[in-house]
Amino acid sequence: MGAIKCLALLLAASAATVATSWPAGGQCRLCAKPTTTRQDPDSGDIQLQIETNLNFDRLVLFGGGTGAAVLRPDGSNSAQGSIADVGPRAMVGTAVVHGEPGRAVRVELPRRIELYSVSGGHISVDQLASDLPSLPRLDSAGTLTFRFGGRVTISGDADGQYRGDLPITVEYL
Repeated sequence: MGAIKCLALLLAASAATVATSWPAGGQCRLCAKPTTTRQDPDSGDIQLQIETNLNFDRLVLFGGGTGAAVLRPDGSNSAQGSIADVGPRAMVGTAVVHGEPGRAVRVELPRRIELYSVSGGHISVDQLASDLPSLPRLDSAGTLTFRFGGRVTISGDADGQYRGDLPITVEYL
């Protein structure tokens, strides 16, 4: 039987990409008199806030073969192959969209993302999934909260801590 190793994975979704319905522009301090009010409070901007990063915590590897760990949006997880267990502190990602009340939105998660370790190791997360309805819509307060998870696949000796960014795009329909 092979040795047992631990692998820590953190997927930082805090670097999410947000599409807006109008271009974001900075104020030229040399060109005009500065203002402290928003240009148009009902201009249709949309924001994405990450409340919890997707974190696979520690994966217990048994041997050097291939294995996969799945963390589902409902918080359940599973391990197969050379991954014996997923750590107890594994957490799904949680995001909140803020915008115009009642508006339908499109939320895009990538199909695959790459994770890297400080030592140069490389693994990927695929099968990203969320608990979003088929046609997501902001509620009467202008918010929509959703959770997301995915599957990480390990092959060979992948010991180390891995991090990566998960770009999320949100826009009005």
